[in-house]
Amino acid sequence: MSWKLYGYAKCSTCGKAKKWLEARGVDFEEIPIRETPPSVAELRVGLVAAAGNWRKITNTSSQDYRDGWKATFSQASEAEILEALSTHGNLVKRPFVIQGKTALSGFRPAEWEAVF
Repeated sequence: MSWKLYGYAKCSTCGKAKKWLEARGVDFEEIPIRETPPSVAELRVGLVAAAGNWRKITNTSSQDYRDGWKATFSQASEAEILEALSTHGNLVKRPFVIQGKTALSGFRPAEWEAVF
């Protein structure tokens, strides 16, 4: 079973993550996060991995988040946040990688070493 790597082609961090996976021979499918965001179920796995902290799976530095979603998320339920992330890929912290019940958000090599 291969991993899914949700990323953005113009994101340098996504590029570093892709090269890191390739260098280790990890089998993955690259998915454009803006066009095809992770599903609610996949994001829920990411949320569990983030100990329930939705900010760890959210791209809080994106212009979209700062221009309106920040206020919305502060009042939203977990289900509403996951639904928003699943329909607005730019709001998901990238890269987002998942396989089964394991997910990582953002690229931190030390954390990735422990998983891969």
